[in-house]
Amino acid sequence: MSTTSPTHQLFINGAFTSVAGQETFRVTSPATGEPVGSFPLPVRADLDAAVTAAHAAQAEWARVNVWERAALCHRVADEIDARREELARLQTLEQGKPLSESIADVTETALLFRLHAEDAVRLGGETLLSRDNSKRMFTFHRPVGTWGVITPWNFPLLMFAEFAAPGLATGNALVVKPPANTPLTVLKAMEALVAAGVPAGLVNIVPGDGEFGDALVRHPGIHAIGFIGSSATGARIQAAAGLKRSLMECSGNGPLVVLADADVAAAAKAAVDGAYPCAGQVCCATERVLVDRSVHDAFVEAVLRESERIVLGDPFDEKTVLGPVNNEGVAAKMDRHMEDARARGARILTGGRRRAGMATDLYYEFTVVDDVPVDSLLSREESFGPVVPIITGDGEDELLRLANDDALGLQGAVFTRSMTSAFRFIEEMEVGQVIVNESNNWWDINMPFGGAGARGTGWGRIGGKWTLMDMTDTRTGVISL
Repeated sequence: MSTTSPTHQLFINGAFTSVAGQETFRVTSPATGEPVGSFPLPVRADLDAAVTAAHAAQAEWARVNVWERAALCHRVADEIDARREELARLQTLEQGKPLSESIADVTETALLFRLHAEDAVRLGGETLLSRDNSKRMFTFHRPVGTWGVITPWNFPLLMFAEFAAPGLATGNALVVKPPANTPLTVLKAMEALVAAGVPAGLVNIVPGDGEFGDALVRHPGIHAIGFIGSSATGARIQAAAGLKRSLMECSGNGPLVVLADADVAAAAKAAVDGAYPCAGQVCCATERVLVDRSVHDAFVEAVLRESERIVLGDPFDEKTVLGPVNNEGVAAKMDRHMEDARARGARILTGGRRRAGMATDLYYEFTVVDDVPVDSLLSREESFGPVVPIITGDGEDELLRLANDDALGLQGAVFTRSMTSAFRFIEEMEVGQVIVNESNNWWDINMPFGGAGARGTGWGRIGGKWTLMDMTDTRTGVISL
């Protein structure tokens, strides 16, 4: 298999290849405004080729022993580790996050392949007891088939791996559409998969725009859909997907709740720690901070102290903590939220604007906003930027009500010294995960991550054995004796 420059070609059927279309897309660095590379936009013929290749490869891959599939995933992890610096630098160029964060992303990408390799060899079925003494029943897992995967621009490589690692480990094939503005790291990473010996056709990379994504979802050869992104886009994807299997991880507006008995200093640090990574462009970032009135003043003072360590600047500078946001859409949304907050009487204590004099107009200052009205855009919408919005409440009951007064329920946090209060919020907060005495941006690759109930945050779970279960069918065998 050939491995020419991934900057200029797509990855279909095991090789970097030219495409049927003529139009190209230029990827521009949000940090410098300079071009990072370009790639040809795929057309329907390219999608058909990718799906055909995936079908052919998946049929063979499903018959491969799970221990062999796991060994391959370990080799992929080794090859990614060997390319850590190169992949991290490319991701920072096209995404804008600090290099230290990109290095952590690449490291975790390799860990995901190792984790799911080990999960796969332990994904056993179970023996079921029948009411009929002449019957023996048991369950087992089989791959769904060919997945169409649409990934976001905030974690280009890591969120590719969140589907690719469990998908390969369980015998599936993938046709992946990274976003047009950050596809280069994933394309480059395919060199690692080729070196590890991933069979041709199992993983195909066809970055494109929303129209191409719609064609991927609707393609009759795609058996299941994997998506990470906004709830609005997720709703459109699900409408197009119909009855196809889907794993959807969408927007969050998760609260961080600070009760009256909280360790205020720790809560303030957690609020800031949840707001600056990836410039706040994280689905479980600090989006709403709900603070008991009795500790409000001390909390705000502590947050402002913590915010002093957030250095905005060049993402390749070791001193930088906060890089630019990725695109104008995010920056414009932050502008709109700040304007609305001011109009409604909120107080912007620090930041609240783009920094002048930078290489691009995408450097947004770290922002703290107090007295945020619950009906403001800053409260009601996912800002997806580097902001700590503070809302005040009176007592545990009101703070819990405010926490649940939202259409999105992905992940939340609560700070308290009371085990009773901790369990109350764990059990009653309408989110998929509740983190106690830690940032609501905290995550572990071995835990199930996803939205709650009927909230607009999708379904299925990313992380650990749960993703493998979502990417397989549970089958049942019944034997008559």
